[in-house]
Amino acid sequence: MTVGKDVSALFPDVVNCMQTDNLELKKLVYLYLMNYAKSQPDMAIMAVNTFVKDCEDPNPLIRALAVRTMGCIRVDKITEYLCEPLRKCLKDEDPYVRKTAAVCVAKLHDINAQLVEDQGFLDTLKDLISDSNPMVVANAVAALSEIAESHPSSNLLDLNPQSINKLLTALNECTEWGQIFILDCLANYTPKDDREAQSICERVTPRLSHANSAVVLSAVKVLMKFMEMLSKDLDYYGTLLKKLAPPLVTLLSAEPELQYVALRNINLIVQKRPEVLKHEMKVFFVKYNDPIYVKLEKLDIMIRLASQANIAQVLAELKEYATEVDVDFVRKAVRAIGRCAIKVEQSAERCVSTLLDLIQTKVNYVVQEAIVVIKDIFRKYPNKYESVIATLCENLDSLDEPEARAAMIWIVGEYAERIDNADELLESFLEGFHDESTQVQLQLLTAIVKLFLKKPTETQELVQQVLSLATQDSDNPDLRDRGYIYWRLLSTDPVAAKEVVLAEKPLISEETDLIEPTLLDELICYIGTLASVYHKPPSAFVEGGRGVVHKSLPPRTASSESTESPETAPAGAPPGEQLDAVPTQGDLLGDLLNLDLGPPVSGPPLAASAVQMGAVDLLGGGLDSLMGDEPEGIGAPSFVAPPAAAVPANLGAPMGSGLSDLFDLTSGVGTLSGSYVAPKARLRSGFGHTEASLSRAAPAVGHPEAGTPGRPGRVLLLIPRLTWSSPGGPGRCGPSESPLQVWLPAMKAKGLEISGTFTRQAGTISMDLQLTNKALQVMTDFAIQFNRNSFGLAPAAPLQVHAPLSPTQTVEISLPLSTAGSVMKTEPLNSLQVAVKNNIDVFYFSTLYPLHILFVEDGKMDRQMFLATWKDIPNENEAQFQIRDCPLNAEAVSSRLQSSNIFTVARRNVEGQDMLYQSLKLTNGIWVLAELRIQPGNPSFTLSLKCRAPEVSQHVYQAYETILKN
Repeated sequence: MTVGKDVSALFPDVVNCMQTDNLELKKLVYLYLMNYAKSQPDMAIMAVNTFVKDCEDPNPLIRALAVRTMGCIRVDKITEYLCEPLRKCLKDEDPYVRKTAAVCVAKLHDINAQLVEDQGFLDTLKDLISDSNPMVVANAVAALSEIAESHPSSNLLDLNPQSINKLLTALNECTEWGQIFILDCLANYTPKDDREAQSICERVTPRLSHANSAVVLSAVKVLMKFMEMLSKDLDYYGTLLKKLAPPLVTLLSAEPELQYVALRNINLIVQKRPEVLKHEMKVFFVKYNDPIYVKLEKLDIMIRLASQANIAQVLAELKEYATEVDVDFVRKAVRAIGRCAIKVEQSAERCVSTLLDLIQTKVNYVVQEAIVVIKDIFRKYPNKYESVIATLCENLDSLDEPEARAAMIWIVGEYAERIDNADELLESFLEGFHDESTQVQLQLLTAIVKLFLKKPTETQELVQQVLSLATQDSDNPDLRDRGYIYWRLLSTDPVAAKEVVLAEKPLISEETDLIEPTLLDELICYIGTLASVYHKPPSAFVEGGRGVVHKSLPPRTASSESTESPETAPAGAPPGEQLDAVPTQGDLLGDLLNLDLGPPVSGPPLAASAVQMGAVDLLGGGLDSLMGDEPEGIGAPSFVAPPAAAVPANLGAPMGSGLSDLFDLTSGVGTLSGSYVAPKARLRSGFGHTEASLSRAAPAVGHPEAGTPGRPGRVLLLIPRLTWSSPGGPGRCGPSESPLQVWLPAMKAKGLEISGTFTRQAGTISMDLQLTNKALQVMTDFAIQFNRNSFGLAPAAPLQVHAPLSPTQTVEISLPLSTAGSVMKTEPLNSLQVAVKNNIDVFYFSTLYPLHILFVEDGKMDRQMFLATWKDIPNENEAQFQIRDCPLNAEAVSSRLQSSNIFTVARRNVEGQDMLYQSLKLTNGIWVLAELRIQPGNPSFTLSLKCRAPEVSQHVYQAYETILKN
């Protein structure tokens, strides 16, 4: 059996050997049973009597062996026979038997959850938390945690100060794995105040000196989480920071695989609290025999810890690394030098000097990486280090990597006025235009347009050539679209083109690869798990039916609130100065800033939007000059518009012409079909540096503004003004039925607290908000904006706060919502990311809206249509759920659901069971069909859902639970 041979034919003979008194033989028989019981379920029943008998054996080892084997035999037929022996073992006098039985409950729950609940095993398991033996406590906690993971909504581990005290007492005496279970359980507890948090931290701190690295990381997780509640002014806070560093440093002396796990966790800790390891830079210096994955991770942490105090030491190390033989490591080391320059301003000159020394080595990949990072240094410190451009141009011919070529082209285009032969350099790249990567082509197009705007008389032919290549000879839609935008912009209004293309660029942020703060807080709660190694939440890589609970750090208490944190004020920034930042690719809220902040546009958005959005001329000259027939010259020959026939017909299609398939997993984001999303140009606006779309860059063929043979086509640039209010206010939609939730605590929004809920009344969806000013200054100029979401939710009117919000004042607002916004599938489907702006700052938060606000009033399906649709939807799309603890009868259920637009199509009684057949329809046209089975007198209902988009079923089930139980 253990060497892979099938010996299931011997099952009856082996079962006969179960009666033996020989413990070793009995272990082997039980091992055989575990392996083959699933393939021989009928014969496995023969073993039940022996299990029952062995559970009463005087030898505790045999009792424990029997109960362990019972839990491992995953055969439904025999589980009910095992309940009585398991109940006895849970109350056994021997702790070894009790701890084994505790784990068996979790295994049995995985096989038949209903049976475990009916038999009362969960209550017995909770009682074991108070057991006198620490190992029994640890196993009971482990079993309850396992069960709670599969049932996130249940409150099995009802932790309170008394139970926490028992767990902390057991922590000192149980085995290392028991300690891990208890520490992980403690991490899920939220203390009631900072004193309790400090008390728990004091009792957990000794675990930091444990020999097992898993215990150390679990202890670090608890401390990192509870430190959030401690005031930074406390002496104990500083003591705790000092105690955290040595165990983390010790982990780096283990074997490479453990080092890597430790480094990935340290990376998170350093991002959250860099002060923990700020004096431990040397332990992250790379050793010659470190594997490459350890080297790269150490390099990353070195940059995060770099400061003015240690930058000289770090740069000396990095310069040494840049001469290594490992190409990947050298590349990362060169990039690290550039990141140091961007992070620590005082070191920038030394970093640039180091990079120039490396360029002189003429090692191809070193030179290319150096050019890429020097481009970033130019972006951070404009007009400071441009003297090195001549050295960079000497290496032009050796560049063969797309990123390096694109960086060099950007430098030439950006500083064309300082490079005498800029046109020749760019023309040399243009010769092999079609062989270049898209990245290089896009950069070359922009660089030549910049060159033309700076030297119009000398480069008209060059710019005509690149625009022709980009628009007529290219198959790449991004390149074509950018080409058309530039062509129309230059041919219509060169002054406006100059203002757009040569606009002052925002400074790049010093840390563009930091994990988004909300995600970082969640990952801190998963220290010591796979999530902390992947740097992704469990929901991103755990598949299956189990619900994944999103964890977050506890809120700071009032005494521990501080005005500045490492995330908001990076080292080297003067107090109060807001650094410009380019959102990173992983930033969930980054593209909130790419959207307009005015009220949504309804109807044809092109002509009306100039009025509705309050379009303001940020380019100079007023809207009239943008729409004038004749372009204003800048001393350059007039431009010829691109031929109308060459413009794709769908470019002028209005946005919002219909929702695309929301659940089309192959398309990635839900961009509306038949619509044109224009490329973006960096422009300044009242919201910091945002990306304002160049709307309607190329009109549709046949449109009045499309180019005609006798007249160049015009482009209307709608640069949205940030419109904070309008004469009409949102109408109230009545009081909210659900209690207000705090969406944005005051401590995270500089004194602004936002609570709210969602309602649907008379076909109108509303977001009922309560804004409270807990700051010491008046708040004005409120505006709100949503990120793209699964169902296109967007404000239907501006956020109206009619009077300034004084300190301690609270105002209630009902914001009407529409479902005509941009669509992008989110995870989970009902998540909504919101940006709120006032005169102080812009604040972000994320919330979940109940799906039943999207159930429309015309969701009742005809009986025949219901039957046909139910049969037509594949069976694999059917999902079944249990609704527990609902004492309503069928009439009350039907009435309550109908009030929330879930309509009963038919009802019948089958063998005493009431069967309700129901339909509902979402705002995006998705139908969901339901069958609800109600047994009179039984508070548990069975809900079966069928839908062509099965992703919504889980959320519809949650809506049923909310409606029936509230």
